[in-house]
Amino acid sequence: SFRRSNVSPRFLHSNSTSHTWPFGAIAMLIDNAYDPDVSAKQFWIDKTVVKDQDCLTFMDNGYGLDLRTMHKMLSFGFSDKTTVKGVQPIGIYGNGFKSGSMRLGKDAIVFSKSKSTSCVGMLSQTYLEKIGAEQIIVPIVCFDQTKSDKHILDLMQ
Repeated sequence: SFRRSNVSPRFLHSNSTSHTWPFGAIAMLIDNAYDPDVSAKQFWIDKTVVKDQDCLTFMDNGYGLDLRTMHKMLSFGFSDKTTVKGVQPIGIYGNGFKSGSMRLGKDAIVFSKSKSTSCVGMLSQTYLEKIGAEQIIVPIVCFDQTKSDKHILDLMQ
């Protein structure tokens, strides 16, 4: 039997240190939204407070993510991004969202709506610490918009 390689939860923090400046992390998140396969025309950044905790929100009006693309975005080193009309995307290495979001905070919740699916994914150092995880676990829940009662739960490990 072969052993499968795991990714330690501590990697989320160490990976984020590639962004020495918080604005570099913000720039990475903005760049991802404007990649040609996402095609966002607008991008908003706001600060809000949830249960006495300061939170940054990032929102764009791009195409959105289905389960497959959400899973890849929250995985390490996977990217479906391709050149569109001669424009090469920035997010081709499959790491920018993870490094950028974890540089800005310990937790990221991703809400996305595409033509057929609404998805929620959670990349959370706090959650992983609380459950004593020895590898990164990323819960993702998707709802199929075309059927009223179908939902998909994916606990990515």
